[in-house]
Amino acid sequence: MTDTNENWIYVCEADSIEVEDLKRFDHENDTYCIYRLEDGYYATDGNCTHEEFHLEDGLVMNGEIECPMHQGIFDIKSGKAKSPPACIDLKTYQVKVDDNKLYINL
Repeated sequence: MTDTNENWIYVCEADSIEVEDLKRFDHENDTYCIYRLEDGYYATDGNCTHEEFHLEDGLVMNGEIECPMHQGIFDIKSGKAKSPPACIDLKTYQVKVDDNKLYINL
């Protein structure tokens, strides 16, 4: 049975994202961050929940993203806000790789 809720959108070639780095991805009116960690690929909303500043220039380290504006920290896998001023979690999305092509489920 096919899950009709799945909407896989092509993002980029999987090997174009370095480990411990991210790629900004804009689709329609929304923006996302796609991350590559040691154990795979992850995706979150692209803007910090504190002041809607884009995370694309943030620091990715130890499975976390640090907002470049006010240094709020989020867990990449869960989206959980871990450090003030960020106190609202990021939404996360499923990511898959098929034949070195990376997709996000929106």
